Amino acid sequence: MRIIGGLVRGRNLKSPKGMSTRPTSDRVREALFNILSPRVSGSYFLDLFSGTGAVAIEALSRGAERAVMVEKDRGTAGIILSNLKLCNLTEKAEVLNLDTNRAISVLAARKVPFDLIFIDPPYKKNFEVPTMEQVQRFDLLVDNGILVVESDKNDLPPDDVGKLTAYRREKYGDTALTFYRYDS
Repeated sequence: MRIIGGLVRGRNLKSPKGMSTRPTSDRVREALFNILSPRVSGSYFLDLFSGTGAVAIEALSRGAERAVMVEKDRGTAGIILSNLKLCNLTEKAEVLNLDTNRAISVLAARKVPFDLIFIDPPYKKNFEVPTMEQVQRFDLLVDNGILVVESDKNDLPPDDVGKLTAYRREKYGDTALTFYRYDS
C-alpha cells in the first residue's frame, strides 16, 4: 500500500498482518481524491474507522491542514503512528485510540468541525447510519462539508440520513463510495 499523490507520493505504508483491517485500495483512494481534490487543500479531515491511516495520510499529503484518525485497535493505532512518522506528518495529525462513538464525543467537546469526513467501518456490521447520526448530532461536519462512506457495493447506505443527502455514488470492484452533504 502506498501514497498516490501529493508531498509523500510513492511512500509505502505499513499495514497490520492478518485480516483485522481491510485497507482502502490504491484505486479507490485515487478515485476518492480525484473527486475531492478541490476541497482537500487546507481542510480539516476526519477519518473514522481509520485502519492503517492511509486515507487521512493521503489527505495530508495532498494538502489537508489537519487530520484526525480514529482507530480503536491499539496495535493498528500504533501502525498509524508509525506511518505518520514515516511520512513526516505527525505534526499535522492526531490518532485517537478510541471506539468511534467515544471519539465523536471527545471531538464534539472541542467544537472544531471538519470539512471532510471519511467513514470506512467493517462491512455489513451496520455502523454507517449510527455513525452518520452521531456526526450530525454533535455537529462534526461544517455546513458545506462532505461526508463519504465506503461500503460493500451490495450493501449501500441509504440516500438520506437525517439532514445528510447522498449526491454521488461510485463503484470500484466490490467497493462503493457514497458522497453526502447537507440538504439545502
